[in-house]
Amino acid sequence: MSQPYVADASMLDLFRLEAEEHSRVLTEGLLRLERNPGALDDLESCMRAAHSLKGAARIVDLSAGVSIAHSIENAFVAMQAGRLKLRPGHIDTLLHAVDRLRRIAQAPEMDLGKWHAEAPEVRSCVTALDSILESGHASGATELVADSPPRNVTPAGQLPAPTTRTDQSAPPSAPEHDRVLRVTADNLNRLLGLAGESLVASRRLKPFAGALLQLKRQQSQARQAVEELRTALAGETIGPQVQSALAVLEGRTADTHAGLDQWLAELDSFERRVGSLSRRMYDSAVSCRMRPFADGTHAFARMVRDLGRSLGKPVRLEIHGSQTPVDREVLEKLDAPLGHILRNAVDHGIEPLDQRCAAGKPEMGTIRLEARHTAGRLVVLVSDDGAGIDPHRLRAVLIERGLATQQIAAGLSDAELFAFLLLPGFTLASTVTEISGRGVGLDAVQDTLKQLRGTLRISSEPGVGTQFVMQLPLTLSIVRALIVDVGGEPYALPLASISRTVKVPKDQVTLLEGKPCFSLAGTWIGLVDMHQILGTPGSAMEDEEWSVVLVSMEGRTYALAVDELKGERELVVRPLDARLGKIRDIHAAALLEDGSPVLIMDVEDLVRSADKLSATDALGKWSDASRPSAPIRSKRVLIVEDSLTVRELERKLLLSGGYQVEVAVDGMDGWNAVRAGGFDLVLTDVDMPRMDGIELVTLIKQDPRLGGTPVMIVSYKDRPEDRDRGLRAGADYYLAKGSFHDQKLLSAVVDLIGEARA
Repeated sequence: MSQPYVADASMLDLFRLEAEEHSRVLTEGLLRLERNPGALDDLESCMRAAHSLKGAARIVDLSAGVSIAHSIENAFVAMQAGRLKLRPGHIDTLLHAVDRLRRIAQAPEMDLGKWHAEAPEVRSCVTALDSILESGHASGATELVADSPPRNVTPAGQLPAPTTRTDQSAPPSAPEHDRVLRVTADNLNRLLGLAGESLVASRRLKPFAGALLQLKRQQSQARQAVEELRTALAGETIGPQVQSALAVLEGRTADTHAGLDQWLAELDSFERRVGSLSRRMYDSAVSCRMRPFADGTHAFARMVRDLGRSLGKPVRLEIHGSQTPVDREVLEKLDAPLGHILRNAVDHGIEPLDQRCAAGKPEMGTIRLEARHTAGRLVVLVSDDGAGIDPHRLRAVLIERGLATQQIAAGLSDAELFAFLLLPGFTLASTVTEISGRGVGLDAVQDTLKQLRGTLRISSEPGVGTQFVMQLPLTLSIVRALIVDVGGEPYALPLASISRTVKVPKDQVTLLEGKPCFSLAGTWIGLVDMHQILGTPGSAMEDEEWSVVLVSMEGRTYALAVDELKGERELVVRPLDARLGKIRDIHAAALLEDGSPVLIMDVEDLVRSADKLSATDALGKWSDASRPSAPIRSKRVLIVEDSLTVRELERKLLLSGGYQVEVAVDGMDGWNAVRAGGFDLVLTDVDMPRMDGIELVTLIKQDPRLGGTPVMIVSYKDRPEDRDRGLRAGADYYLAKGSFHDQKLLSAVVDLIGEARA
């Protein structure tokens, strides 16, 4: 028996790549054959993949792979010859065999010695495959599905050349002159960055050409002045020296004008050539990082099918836009979020079989996964035709768990309701299973999308289905942004987070609860002066008409008033120095066409800052004379919470109790607010960015000036060890979010600091 150990690592790597590709073709082909056993093209593509896998395994002397691939191939030959009729159980056996092949191919090189044709796992797999053929002979099956033998197929036992591909599911073979080279991700990223900088730098020629054109206009005016001088002196007696000087001046201005014309034409041509070349170079560099959407989704159809079978739900996954190009890094990081959403769709979205039949729906549930490019963004949609999300049940769960009062829950829009699904620990499942029910997942999905500068939107219609819409950048190295002017400085707002821009006349702005707002399409939107957020002098609200940018995050929309809208740009993202840490409201930096720097704003931070200003009544300061006087409250409470939804609920509950409330969006923001002084109580979460709640409590209690300030922890972590950890840090009270309701929270606050008014 020959040993399958392969010393040539490069050949082994090539085999692994080929095995991964052929395994994908086999898996997708088998799933299509399960739905349509008469799909002859799929049968042929599976035969070719099995045959190619067998040959590749033989080249690297991997006998286990040869044995399993040969048995898979025999099954397809029997189907093609009409000796075997495909059944659902056969699909399971063949899929398990493909899984075994993939695991063998991806095994570490040092472990390949144990994979040989006589290994127990291999023999078991081959025996199961051979039993398929025996069942076909025993049943006397003589056809695949049709009454007559298939036409226009390769005769049994005569396999087509393995290099020929006719199926649409597999990519076409590369031309012979194409070669595969290994390039590290760092080198590829560096190349893309340089190409992006080249693209931006090429645009610096445009303002230079504009300045040269302005110079030409000025020269034309000077030439005209010389001509006017000649005309004015026509009737005067002037000496030959003056006439000679005037003639020289006319000649020089004419030569300069002709030279400017020539250089402007050449510069214009050069600018077009350089711009086109830079764009082509950038597009080529980007294409090196791009992969078809199908490369990151080929495992999902199998996962949905197997999960549906385990739950007793016939489900199929339809993938559209499989050839949509996606950045490699984006595609890799989308794997886990898409997997979780698809599992949720099968477990929560698709109804049990009896319920679907009662609702008049097809027995087979359908989940749709789609990718497309829209307005320079990658849009990924996951939708199902299941039961949808019942907003009445969601409101009831919020009230039952004390996350909202009945009055607050009744006033929440669908978008605000669905935002609760993204909270850590929140779930609508009544029982915990291996698949779901723990309340872990959608918050991680949202966190991943935020890291990718993307957004997530949920929509649902009861009885019809649910849809998740993800918007992401096409690449992480370039961002399309709107340049705005605030206090004479440019700032960039990513277009992905902008709803729209509008001009708002000052007389259309009114005060609601002391805060400036305006009505747009029947909805009141709060106005925030960017000068207030950035802490710069001046105000964008002094003119008679305001330039406003609408941004949205986590179901909240704010209108940011800026001094001027300067237009859209494509910017090469330059990360800030890590030593600076996280700068509030700032994401990165870039260079404009003229070489001047511009800061790229963190829109999520901007919305949090706007929310904080709104919560502290700071938005009304632009018109203090028209603000209604706020009631004086003697007890001040600081809420430190990174979740916008939870923070807003806690704020409203405490405001309803008469307390004066201020908010902080994370532990570091909270620590800065506490040191400013004057709070009677600090209410904090545990898990937060930059500084967690335990560290915040420790800092407060160790500070000689602040140590006496009561601190309450409100967290989803309600295990005894979590409580002990918080209390050991010095917290005066520990309350679980999953169990608190309005009266319990207010009672705990009263116990610690008394009633709102002294």
